[in-house]
Amino acid sequence: MKKLIAALIMVAFVMTGTALAEDKVLIVGCDTNFMPFEFKQGDKYVGFDIDLWDAIAKDLGLKYKLLPMDFNGLIPALQTGNIDAAIAGMTIKSKREEVVDFAYPYYQSGLLLMVGAGEKNIKGVEDLGNKTVATKLGTTSADFAKSLKTKEVKLYPNIDGAYLELQAGGADAVIFDSPAILYYIKTEGQGKVKTVGPLYQGQPYGIAFPQGSPLRDKVSVTILKFMEGDVYKNIYRKWFGSDPK
Repeated sequence: MKKLIAALIMVAFVMTGTALAEDKVLIVGCDTNFMPFEFKQGDKYVGFDIDLWDAIAKDLGLKYKLLPMDFNGLIPALQTGNIDAAIAGMTIKSKREEVVDFAYPYYQSGLLLMVGAGEKNIKGVEDLGNKTVATKLGTTSADFAKSLKTKEVKLYPNIDGAYLELQAGGADAVIFDSPAILYYIKTEGQGKVKTVGPLYQGQPYGIAFPQGSPLRDKVSVTILKFMEGDVYKNIYRKWFGSDPK
């Protein structure tokens, strides 16, 4: 990891002509409906992603403004230059890497299957053949759900819609990112829902940038530095109640 840090430092800081103007205010896209990574609390945006990005910005001396938007619009906004970065629990996958650049992965996730607390017939994705599954539009969860043998896949702009559909009986299960599912089970869904089956598809999250952005390598260096020290650990403990694995 130290060798990787050294290499990234060389790329990020030795190259000339790549420094950002000190007075530039970066526009950072985020999807503020993804607890506990990013959500609105009163009139303030909070969460793991919000705290991590703020720490990165302070470390690099960056000024920024958060721009909440639908998750599905983040990649197009990066491609058109309407935003300078996006942090939104975004899974790094090859299709996305074709059009945007990702910094070093900052979180390892996966997908979980959630059902009603009284559900006895669904024990994993193999039991979804005649079932309706709900998840969030434009995500890897949606891709995974569509690849399964199901009766129907219902897609919602926000994951809250999928949760409500399960509670209302309009869906038999929800497939989504493990930290968001676990957070929901501990909060609003406590006693109403449960997870079944294993963790599906290991998935790294990354901060995305327009292709060729000089920020990508600089942010990667800071993330690695945070992971070797206490900054990342402290932010992780705050939102997940344990040390990162």
